[in-house]
Amino acid sequence: MINYNSAAALKSFMKSEGLAMQKKFGQNFLINPSLRQTLTSALGANGGDDVWEVGPGLGAMTALLLEGGFNVYAFEIDAGFIRVLKKIFFDKKNFFLIEGDVMKKWESQKAAPLLLGNLPYNIAAALLADLIEKSRHFSRIVVTVQKEVALRMAASAGSPDYSSFSVLCASVYTIKPLMTIRPSSFYPQPNVDSMGVLLEKKNNTEQYPAVFYPLVRALFKSRRKTIKNNLMAFFSSRTGNHDLCTAILHETGLSGKERAEELELEAFLSMAKSIRNMNFSREGARASFSNFSDSPCFNL
Repeated sequence: MINYNSAAALKSFMKSEGLAMQKKFGQNFLINPSLRQTLTSALGANGGDDVWEVGPGLGAMTALLLEGGFNVYAFEIDAGFIRVLKKIFFDKKNFFLIEGDVMKKWESQKAAPLLLGNLPYNIAAALLADLIEKSRHFSRIVVTVQKEVALRMAASAGSPDYSSFSVLCASVYTIKPLMTIRPSSFYPQPNVDSMGVLLEKKNNTEQYPAVFYPLVRALFKSRRKTIKNNLMAFFSSRTGNHDLCTAILHETGLSGKERAEELELEAFLSMAKSIRNMNFSREGARASFSNFSDSPCFNL
């Protein structure tokens, strides 16, 4: 059995298996056993539940989940780690390995109520944004991410960390930072602090209009501009008629002088609903808002 609590032991095991850490995958093993236990316990679930695990690595968190009786669907991209995971958990009937890039694989997998992951820094925000915007929601998500990302996830309107990514996360989840994790808790040690974060799905999740997420991105795109200027650009690019923003501002009770970082989630939702319901003056304008293909590049 691998000693998951020792950097030296992990290094020795990897050498014996001909494995090497690959920087492009953002690999860091959490070697603090109490933190691993805290994170898995934060899922607050029972044995028999399905859980997605992103980035199992050599299986430290996986082993805890399997011991708890969970059905684990683990996404791993590293070929060497895949080989080891198959060897370690070959006899576990409740272990299912999905080989390849989670960003490309998740949509083809069956939904699960829980997600756990020590997320690679290079994909953490992009993966969470993709899951939320494409309506693959979980009852609970427990992830370890770069502290900067965690603070933006949990930020409230008016704070320096507030961004379109904050609004995106708040549209579905209540976000609770669990603990700061120092670099010494990982092997190899990252250059920054990490943070464990709990995302709990809100009881009454709003059905957001298709325009909601593209609108949020557009309003944060130029943070120094007022929402009126960003709205004008948003309408102009889709309908050719930037004057439509006046009607939206009037209907939602906004002056237009506000900036996106000052607005609560409800203000963005109110604007999105108004856009969805309004009668556009330009022929074909309604069609231009019926199908959004903007890439989910939320501002961090």
